[in-house]
Amino acid sequence: MSRTCLLIGAPVDSGKDRRGCIMGPDAYRTAGLAKTLNDLGQDVRDLGNLHPAPIRDVTGPAHLKALPQTVAWCEALTDAARDAMGQGLPIFLGGDHSLSMGSVAGVAAHASAVGRPQFVLWLDAHSDFHTPRTTTSGNLHGTPVAYLTGQPGFDAFPPVPAPVPAENVCIMGLRSVDPEERAALADLPVDLHDMRAIDETGFATPLSAFLARVAAADGLLHVSLDVDFLDPSIAPAVGTTVPGGATFREAHLVMEMLHESGLVTSLDLVELNPFLDERGRTASLMVDLTASLMGRKVFDRPTRSFDGRVAA
Repeated sequence: MSRTCLLIGAPVDSGKDRRGCIMGPDAYRTAGLAKTLNDLGQDVRDLGNLHPAPIRDVTGPAHLKALPQTVAWCEALTDAARDAMGQGLPIFLGGDHSLSMGSVAGVAAHASAVGRPQFVLWLDAHSDFHTPRTTTSGNLHGTPVAYLTGQPGFDAFPPVPAPVPAENVCIMGLRSVDPEERAALADLPVDLHDMRAIDETGFATPLSAFLARVAAADGLLHVSLDVDFLDPSIAPAVGTTVPGGATFREAHLVMEMLHESGLVTSLDLVELNPFLDERGRTASLMVDLTASLMGRKVFDRPTRSFDGRVAA
């Protein structure tokens, strides 16, 4: 099925200490994302890179890093995401994961306007459920799920237009969750799957159950794919590597199942730090995973040599 894919660069680099995600959008372009999607029969429109909204004088806990800049990105991305949903399937090219505060807020606002529930599949080693009050690092890329579900403590940020109900959020790939996040999540019906559970059941069973709920509710589905969802042995270009992540085949299975569901309406590709990559291998893998999400089958995937180049 041909769709209009809107590539929206979000070079957000304010949500954490380690710099480099600002180069992410152009790394995806260099890795051939637009051509890959075109080759799959998709109509691709590259809308270029967004710019943050004007920076305002905002206040919050003193240890927060780059709070005004992250608020400005949230405002710009919320508007861009809301507008893009009426034109096609937006793919937000990140950028650190704080960009999802805006991308999800915007797509959820659109869902509310058209009278459909918003669901979120969060593919990540971390739950990202800190608030500005609970984060000890001050890095706001660890807060978006708490923000988009309407948790308190985000006074400096614009109110979420349509908070996503906690029961509509599924987080898969967890293997690094702080005590404060565990305590907050214990009281909420977020659908959580750490890698211990995945080792026992695989991805297919819990993902099928979640997708069935989305379909039964006639929901819109936003997928947020963090590079650290993947095992660092295959995806080293991220500043928050955690061993034990999804393998190559597990990740492609998730993407292929999402394609077959026909439910995905928006996508984040986040936390790619090209400065940490090895000859573009992580960017190329993320492009390949996006291709699987958009319909490429395993027997269509080009064979690559050890250094990431297509074999002759």
